[in-house]
Amino acid sequence: MVSPRLVAKVEAEEPALRLAVLIDADNAQAAVIEGLLAEIARFGEATVKRIYGDFTSPNSAQWKKVLNRYAIKPVQQFAYTTGKNATDSTLIIDAMDLLYTRRFDGFCLVSSDSDFTGLALRIREEGLTVLGFGERKTPEAFRNACHKFLFTEVLRPAQPSTCEISSLAEEDAPPASPHPQATDPETRQVFPRAFVLEALEKAGDDTGWAHLGTFGSYLTKLQPDFDSRLYGFKKLSDLVKAKTDIFQFEERASPGSGTKVLYVRAR
Repeated sequence: MVSPRLVAKVEAEEPALRLAVLIDADNAQAAVIEGLLAEIARFGEATVKRIYGDFTSPNSAQWKKVLNRYAIKPVQQFAYTTGKNATDSTLIIDAMDLLYTRRFDGFCLVSSDSDFTGLALRIREEGLTVLGFGERKTPEAFRNACHKFLFTEVLRPAQPSTCEISSLAEEDAPPASPHPQATDPETRQVFPRAFVLEALEKAGDDTGWAHLGTFGSYLTKLQPDFDSRLYGFKKLSDLVKAKTDIFQFEERASPGSGTKVLYVRAR
């Protein structure tokens, strides 16, 4: 079951969760670190940031350039023998030590390695939130063991093209879309219409209307790695507003405040 605190923070303004961020340098790319930390900030405060690997290895050179900039503590782990990953064991031991301090509301596990499936499940048993971050190749078992799993491909910085840089191209560029979309076509997937409508049905009331937050909660419960950015939209609200062929939506005043909330139902 998705943590209520996680659901509340998905599109909230003020972070609440105290998070421990643990990065497997052997199975994560330094190019995503800025987007990764910005994404984590949406859910809460990264009170601990550690990265594990053999930083004497040429493969870890990319990480050395960003550790100080983002205040990430490196944990050096030499390989005891060829073909065995001592880094995983060190990360897991540290995670359990941090877990038993009872100082954290959740953990962010950054890796594409299925070896952390058991760790994610153990942390969940303690009632803490588990956020996973990894590449598309991440095994389904690890993705589903997390409350929420995000693909790091959508966190990579967009590469500006020559046209975007030139002022002439800016003048000739078409008007911006009212619904911001992901800029990298390679990150997009086929929209799972049947799955989304099933989640909407479960989230809706007797009239079929569902609060956007409740709808998002059911999407995550059914599929932890669901992310609107995989289908070209920065937010779930942007996706709903753009796909008018399958969704109806309306904004309603929130009781006791001057803000409006979005409600959605199937057409």
